[in-house]
Amino acid sequence: MITPKDASLSNEKLCRMAPVIPVLVVEDAAKAAPLAQALVKGGLPALEVTLRTPCALEAIAEMAKVEGGIVGAGTLLTPADVHAAIDAGATFGVSPGATDRLLDACEEAGLPLLPGAATSSEAMRLYERGYTMLKFFPAEANGGAPALKAIGAPLPQLKFCPTGGVSMKNVGDYLKLSNVLCCGGSWVAPKDMVNVDDWAGIEALAAEAAALPR
Repeated sequence: MITPKDASLSNEKLCRMAPVIPVLVVEDAAKAAPLAQALVKGGLPALEVTLRTPCALEAIAEMAKVEGGIVGAGTLLTPADVHAAIDAGATFGVSPGATDRLLDACEEAGLPLLPGAATSSEAMRLYERGYTMLKFFPAEANGGAPALKAIGAPLPQLKFCPTGGVSMKNVGDYLKLSNVLCCGGSWVAPKDMVNVDDWAGIEALAAEAAALPR
């Protein structure tokens, strides 16, 4: 196993780069590079490729070659996922939740991780371990922006990236919260646009997301 290229990258630094981190389910590795180019050109440099398809690791490898892009692996579940993602070129990781084995693997490998939390107890446990930048997932199913605002009141030390059900319609509700640095979403790379190679359209969606106030 190799180590991530950018040892100076932190999950908070990552989340401050743009208002939105695209959450990408790549089904054809041949589309990975032009997709990344369109998103980066539109102003969204941090890209999360979910490990949900057979070509996800190949897609990470292709996107890692795109200038200006910072590619990470989402849906990390096991230490094996961590090692495979790093070997493919991922420089950060995202997980739907957090286990000790997963946290240990990321820490030992030096991979910045955005661990998922859905409750105050999960957030407190991660804070106790040293994590102050978390993923709030699944955001909408867990009460949306009002729930995250309520969680933030007694935990002002923590910042979040809400993901799950976030769209252009509700992203502003999250970004105006003091404990939100960015949001994760898939709407900037719609499957129908990817299928027809509408890179200009995706670039326009990325630019719209990159201009969101926060």
